[in-house]
Amino acid sequence: MTATVGASEKAAVLAEALPYIRRFWQRVVVVKYGGNALAGPADATLASFAQDIALMRTVGMRPLVVHGGGPQIGELMARLGKQPEFRNGLRVTDAETLDIARMVLVGKVNREIVSAINVHAPLAVGLSGEDAGLIMASARDPELGFVGDVAEVNPAILQRLLNEDLIPVLATIGSDTAGQAYNINADTAAGAVAEAVGAMKLVYLTDVEGIRRDRANPASLISAISTVELERLLADGTVSDGMIPKVTSCLRAVQGGVAQAHILDGRQSHALLLEIFTNEGVGTMVTP
Repeated sequence: MTATVGASEKAAVLAEALPYIRRFWQRVVVVKYGGNALAGPADATLASFAQDIALMRTVGMRPLVVHGGGPQIGELMARLGKQPEFRNGLRVTDAETLDIARMVLVGKVNREIVSAINVHAPLAVGLSGEDAGLIMASARDPELGFVGDVAEVNPAILQRLLNEDLIPVLATIGSDTAGQAYNINADTAAGAVAEAVGAMKLVYLTDVEGIRRDRANPASLISAISTVELERLLADGTVSDGMIPKVTSCLRAVQGGVAQAHILDGRQSHALLLEIFTNEGVGTMVTP
């Protein structure tokens, strides 16, 4: 009897997912995978994420992964005896810190994500914003050093990879017209990339379950919200600290043509599938 019930439940899940599979067939979904999403058991979390991405591609979606790695950069700096310095929540990035960021984001985190996805399907391709002039950057503030803003996204190489049914995995190091590299906030970069490629969805996987009306009350989680209401929460301080770049990027992306943006807890097993392929979802969805 137990086996029969289990089979029925599985069939119901598949049936529930079918209309979403049809809706998102051949549509681009940008997934921002933050370093904070690895705050749980890292191997298990990354493996679950990689399965979700591979499954999305298998059922006809076109996932594009944009990743950060702030905690991992901090860990390597500590191991090298370099003390991080922050101003207004942003890491001051001198030339040495920039080298560390490039090593971590491009040489470590990017390769780990690519390898984890390719275990399930040999389709993931790693690249950074420096490749093919993908992310053109400008300095944000001289006092922050090599911290950049997105000046322009050239999505040509991403479109070519997506058209070949491959899965781009993008590290958010950009460069200016002189070839100088900059470390770019991955939340901001993901939103800009989603706009540039005409994504249908933008999903932020982080270490919180979504947006709350009351930060101290988990029961106040907002399952769906319009851009107008979200702007109010941003203005009145309900959204603060590390959520500000994510929410700002969600707003800009949806206002720029992305149909939906989502914020959810990447530490939850298969959170990505639960949000995209079920009626209830598990995080916060932002719509026009």
